[in-house]
Amino acid sequence: MVKTVETYHVPVLLRESVDGLNIDPNGIYVDVTFGGGGHSKEIFSRLSNKGHLYSFDQDADAEQNIYEFGTNGNKLKNFTFVRSNFRYLLNWMRYYGVEQIDGLLGDLGVSSHHFDDEQRGFSFRFDAPLDMRMNKRAGKTAAAILHEYDEEQLANIFYLYGELKNSRKIAAAIVNSRAKAPILTTKGFQNVVESLFKREREKKEMAKLFQALRIEVNQEMAALKELLNSASKILKPGGRLSIITYHSLEDRIVKNIMKSGNIEGKVEQDFFGRINSPFKLINNKVIVPNSNEQENNPRSRSAKLRIAEKK
Repeated sequence: MVKTVETYHVPVLLRESVDGLNIDPNGIYVDVTFGGGGHSKEIFSRLSNKGHLYSFDQDADAEQNIYEFGTNGNKLKNFTFVRSNFRYLLNWMRYYGVEQIDGLLGDLGVSSHHFDDEQRGFSFRFDAPLDMRMNKRAGKTAAAILHEYDEEQLANIFYLYGELKNSRKIAAAIVNSRAKAPILTTKGFQNVVESLFKREREKKEMAKLFQALRIEVNQEMAALKELLNSASKILKPGGRLSIITYHSLEDRIVKNIMKSGNIEGKVEQDFFGRINSPFKLINNKVIVPNSNEQENNPRSRSAKLRIAEKK
């Protein structure tokens, strides 16, 4: 059965993020995280037959949701699905002959579907192969990383991407365990590290650990940096960038490029003291889901929306 937007993934900050694009019905828009199609469907509903929407997703499961667009799977002339990582945005836009776009939306992180799929290895709720690849056709699996990275590399991943203070102890436990037997499943991984977490914080710390490994598997930070640099080049003046983040590291990267025009957040000013950035912020204060959305969609509780306009 093809999962619909309602069963595959509940879109976060739907109205706020799409409203933030200030959509021109005849414009060209890109949703770089198609998922269940929720945000794309809302963008598409606001376009005329002269507008066009390009939606990216590297996951074959997400591609099944394109049937939401049209009747009985008939293709629509002004909707294009791109099965690719959003880091290749510029390459694909050139391929389709698009020089500038009017807006770009990104809902970062992992969809509800990934956490609920027992076979993908994204969640410690199920015993599954340690895969965690969003694109099952390419890249190292989580199991491969646990076996190929040295102790220092593992410790750095868990500290930077999971903000785990005992990252070195976790890395040492993994290296010690893999010397005796391969770590191939989520349950096996849990068994190796669970003694290192206090009982009252075990679930929260385990979630951070799985998050860190997932980010490394999918090279999420590198892909995000490439996406944002590409967006600054392809957005037309007045075009909008609407990005939803879920953890501090990706939010910092988005905030930096919107405020300063670079990933590092280095503010440079001209002779008159004006900041040399290709963007101007639309919302100086980050937008978060209201209490009702947070209650009905747990994934939204850590969400932050930032919107900027190309100068």
